Amino acid sequence: MRLSTYLMFDGTCQSAFQFYERCLGGHIEAMATYGEMPEGCGEPVPAEQHNRIMHARLAVDGQWLMGSDMTSVCPVPYEGIHGTHITLNVDTPEDAERIFAALSDNGTVQMPLEETFWAERFGMLIDQYGVPWMINCEKDG
Repeated sequence: MRLSTYLMFDGTCQSAFQFYERCLGGHIEAMATYGEMPEGCGEPVPAEQHNRIMHARLAVDGQWLMGSDMTSVCPVPYEGIHGTHITLNVDTPEDAERIFAALSDNGTVQMPLEETFWAERFGMLIDQYGVPWMINCEKDG
C-alpha cells in the first residue's frame, strides 16, 4: 500500500510542482494538461483553461506527491488548503534546514525551524502556493 498526498491548485500546479522538484529533489514523472485529455473523457474544459494541469506526479524517495489544477467545470470551487499540513520527516538537521529554507522562500513561516523537546528541528510554514508544511527531524531515542 502507498499513501500519497494529492494537492489542488487554482492554475499554479505546474509552477508549484517545478518548485517542489527543486526544493525536495526527486523528479516529475507525469504532467498532463486538460488540453491533452481525449475527447469525450469527462466534462469539456473551456479552451482558455486547456493549459491547466489535469494531473502531476512528483516522485521523491519512492513516494509520490500528486496534484492538479481546478477548472471552472469542477463541481466544487477552489477554496485553498485548510486544516492540514504536509509533514516531511527528514534524517538530519541539515536536511531540515535546507528544505525549510527552500520551501519558505516567498512563503510565510508559521513557526521558525528550531530544536524542540521532541525534535532536533521542527518548523511550520505556508509556501508561496498556499500549501502548509511541517518539517520535522526527530531526536534519536
